Amino acid sequence: MSRAALGGGERTAPSGTDLGLLVLRLAVGLTMAAHGTQKLFGWFDGGGLDGTGQFFEFLGYPSGSTMALIAGLSETLGGLGLALGLLTPLAGAAIVGTMLNVIVSAHWDDPFIGGFELPLLLGLSAVALTLSGPGRYAVDHVLPLPEQVREHRLVHGVAALAFALVVAGITLLIRN
Repeated sequence: MSRAALGGGERTAPSGTDLGLLVLRLAVGLTMAAHGTQKLFGWFDGGGLDGTGQFFEFLGYPSGSTMALIAGLSETLGGLGLALGLLTPLAGAAIVGTMLNVIVSAHWDDPFIGGFELPLLLGLSAVALTLSGPGRYAVDHVLPLPEQVREHRLVHGVAALAFALVVAGITLLIRN
């Protein structure tokens, strides 16, 4: 790939930062995608849409099956987007919003260890990736979009996080 395709700008050699961001994206993204497929398809001993929908209704969400579909798609598509470095700010925002709902609705009264530490870690990792960008090894750098959209900008990350917080807040407010 060319330097431009890799998002290299003036740098020609890969950096530890680029490799570290790739590893973080893969770890967080694939973990989230696996959790999403539990909800959508029942993979990895998950509940599928029916079982997850019943759990969401227990947590106070209206229309549990619809909420399970939204959460499953957010986790699966957001996770795959992060893993690939595809539309990274939006992928990270999907995970942040979902993890905020997980912490508040399912783990708020749990202890840190054995409770909300995993969703907190995944959510904050997604925040870091949303703010930092995907690094050099990402699909974002080869998208056929104008450079202002294709290249990561801090403002994109901040806007995506603000959007995630608003949507997560609205979702939490509609709970019973």
